[in-house]
Amino acid sequence: MQVPLLDLKKQYEPLRDQIRAKFDEIADCQHFILGPEVESLEREVCIYTGANHAIGVSSGTDAELAILMALGAGPGDAVVATPYTFFATAGGISRLGARIIFVDIDPATFNICPDRLRECLEAHRGEKIKAIIPVHLFGLSCRMDEIRALAGARGIPIIEDAAQALGAVYAGSAGLQKCGAIAEFGFYSFFPSKNLGGFGDGGMIVCRDEPIAAKIRSLRNHGMERHYHHHAVGGNFRLDALQAGILRVKLPHLDQWSAMRRANAAFYREEFARAGADVALPAEAVPGHHIYNQFVIRAPRRDELLRHLAASGIGHAIYYPIPLHLQECFATLGYKPGDFPEAERAAKETIALPIFPELTPDQQRAVVAAISAFYKG
Repeated sequence: MQVPLLDLKKQYEPLRDQIRAKFDEIADCQHFILGPEVESLEREVCIYTGANHAIGVSSGTDAELAILMALGAGPGDAVVATPYTFFATAGGISRLGARIIFVDIDPATFNICPDRLRECLEAHRGEKIKAIIPVHLFGLSCRMDEIRALAGARGIPIIEDAAQALGAVYAGSAGLQKCGAIAEFGFYSFFPSKNLGGFGDGGMIVCRDEPIAAKIRSLRNHGMERHYHHHAVGGNFRLDALQAGILRVKLPHLDQWSAMRRANAAFYREEFARAGADVALPAEAVPGHHIYNQFVIRAPRRDELLRHLAASGIGHAIYYPIPLHLQECFATLGYKPGDFPEAERAAKETIALPIFPELTPDQQRAVVAAISAFYKG
């Protein structure tokens, strides 16, 4: 049985008429950049996440960049991030000339480790740290109470990278909170493969305070407030109305899709337990809160398993094969192999399996059977 890693056509088919009607609506009004459709999506994201303010932008990458610009990050500053994430998390820091300080991950969750973060902040006590960027990787929340306590004690703002975690929930001291809307800033990506994906690039910033929201709104439009009056040098970070319209059609279905992903994850756990396959399954600290943008396992002989899955017609991916501190473009930071052992081990052992909502039980059984056959063969 051929099992794709992702099948977006199955999500589109039942929404086809609504999405095409939205295209016609926007085409008829001829308002394509920002405007009422984007403003409506921003309001709906605020309601969904509990955020005070939402600002639609051109991508998750540009979302992080705009927040850092609003904070004034630049040469002489440092920003703390994880080395085990998509490149854009660190790329935005570097583009502004700030220095990246990496912190190793928790081996169980793949998220930034609060214990290592505490050690890092102690070691860099005298430095000007503009922000800490915890990543809710694969749709699982970071340990935000501990991270917020560490950042708050030093007056450092937090930027939640929730690019993979729209709809994920954190159960902390303040009760249940949506990832991205817990700290001062957060952002989401609407890349097509995300749990809420558009038909191209798109992103959303959420934040607490009106003055900073106003500043970010200006920065996303070349630093312009009144027409052709520029108070700062911003960028072209604007969200298209067509993307906003598609996302508005999809957003009401997001919780159902997340529940289907969780059901698929639970089914995988049952099938892997029955098969006795020698793999480590994803951690889930609180049931019902992980949204499984990816279902990532640790596997012995990972690279051999990859070849076996490819030959068996099973979709898969590696997120991420090279930790960021070992990327060539960051060589000047001075990091070396062994500096972040958990990130390096994850890069060598992890593999993502199909987890999209419409995945069938038979497809999941085929995935588990292929992995079981590899280890028992």
